Amino acid sequence: MLIENEYGTIDITNDVIADIVASHCYGVHGMANKNKLDGLVQLFKRDSNRKGIQVEVVDNETVNIELHIVVRHGVNIAAAGDSIISEVRYNVEKLTGVKVGRVDVFVDSLMTD
Repeated sequence: MLIENEYGTIDITNDVIADIVASHCYGVHGMANKNKLDGLVQLFKRDSNRKGIQVEVVDNETVNIELHIVVRHGVNIAAAGDSIISEVRYNVEKLTGVKVGRVDVFVDSLMTD
């Protein structure tokens, strides 16, 4: 995403936005990524938290974000989802100045302790 101002041009990549999103939220055990070939959900290590995050730039003005997460057993999924949506929207808009259009959260798996 290119942002132009009176001082020049700023290029914010989707990876930067994904790194901002990858911060842990209440109840999230990890990020998941659906394997399109066999439909299995794979867990990734902490160093690849941006797996399971898709960022789509719309008209070089807004971004839509899709998250695939794994939650801990016993967590209120609706409350965790609402919290994640609010936190992601706030952090991305605050740190990048980019408007967030839509944040979709998909719970792909449930982990027990």
